[in-house]
This record gives sequence, C-alpha cells and structure tokens, in this order.
Amino acid sequence: MSTVDLHTLTGAYALHALSEDERGAFERHAADCEACTEEIRELAETAARLALAVSAVPRPELRARVLQRITTVRQDAPRTVPPPRSARSAARARGLSRWALAACVATAAALGGTTVWQHDRAQDARQQAQRAEQRTDAVASVLGAPDARTRSAKLADGARGTVVVSKSLDEAVFIASGMAEPPAGKVYQLWFDDAGTMRSAGLMDPGRTTEAVLMEGSVDGASGMGITVEPAGGSAEPTSSPVALMALPA
Repeated sequence: MSTVDLHTLTGAYALHALSEDERGAFERHAADCEACTEEIRELAETAARLALAVSAVPRPELRARVLQRITTVRQDAPRTVPPPRSARSAARARGLSRWALAACVATAAALGGTTVWQHDRAQDARQQAQRAEQRTDAVASVLGAPDARTRSAKLADGARGTVVVSKSLDEAVFIASGMAEPPAGKVYQLWFDDAGTMRSAGLMDPGRTTEAVLMEGSVDGASGMGITVEPAGGSAEPTSSPVALMALPA
C-alpha cells in the first residue's frame, strides 16, 4: 500500500473501520506523519460530538394523551346468561357465575399488578431518559463553550483520549476513542489531579469503547486527570496504577 493510499485512511481509522493489517500499516505511517495524526484527532472528536445527537426523549405529554385516550374507549357490554330451565340448571348456572366472578377478580388483580408494574417501568424509563438528556446537554455545553480548550493524547492499545475544559463553566469532558473494554467486574474511573491528590470524577460506561463523559465535580484548579481500573461501582480513591495520565489544557 502506497503512502498516498495511507493518507486516505484517516476517516476509516477514526471510525475503527480498518482491518488488522490496514490498521497496523496506517499506525506505522501515522507515527511519522503529523498531518494524519492531527486529522485523526479532529475526526475522532467530531465523531464523538455527532454521537451526542442520537438520543431521543419521549415527549412529556405522551402519558397524559394515553390516559385521556383510555377514557374514550368504550367497553363491550357483559354477556347475559339465559334463565335456567330447572333447579339443577339454576344451580349449575350459579356455580358457573361464581367461578366466572372469581376468575374476573383474579384477572383484575393480575391486571392491576401488571398496570402498576408497567407504570413503574415507565417512570424509571422516563427518569433515565431525563438524566441522559441532562448529561447530553451538559456535555454539549462544555464542548460548545466559547472558552473550551482541548488536549489530546495517545492511550494504551492504540486508544486516544481528549479532555475538553471550559473555565467559565468550571467543567470538563473526557472523550475516549477506541479504549479496550475493562476486565469483567471492573470499570474505568476518572480522576481530577489536585496537585498530586486524586479526586473522583465519575465512571465510564464499561460497555462502550468510544464515549464522551462529563467529568463529575468542578475542575476547581485541577492541573490534570487520570484513569484507573476499579471494581464495579468505583472506589473512594485509586486502587490501581493509572492506565492514563493527562495534563488539563491551560
């Protein structure tokens, strides 16, 4: 593959669309090509920003519309049982009526429980969607801030990390591209470096290798950030050696 061909692979490399052979050849080329390295960084950051636009949140009025629609749906009239022809038939009809009533009560109870369960699930889904929307808005605010400053660095196994800091918002966003999944039962945890003291800045999604994360807490004069592998749920302080350390942009 010629050098000219390798120059054209920046977009496919940023989106992890190359074969192993192509990836290896391109990485060897990019190690000595400043133009390709810069283009990869810009394309990876752009892809991460575009990924923020795919979330969809249900409209708040949807629940009210469904509940209002229910009141307009008319129930079918109950079927009547013809008069019994004999005492024996009447007893049988009463037995069937009692059985039917018991079945209706049981069904109503089951449906009531299902309705409560569905309502709780809908509430949970709505709250999760609201939290996701808030996080997306917060990330977009930092990335789009007029005073946003960016710094990128190569991480282990060919991954790349970019940290964006807005001094006016006192917030930071970490953008990971191509990170390896953490071991089972583990998670990547972000940290602010306060003059050598590591302060937790939240967790990354263990199931995603490319992600934009709003770092928890204010930047508050931190000079750098780090990433460690921690038990699921995170730790109060680092329990392993950092897999990455980066200085924050001035």
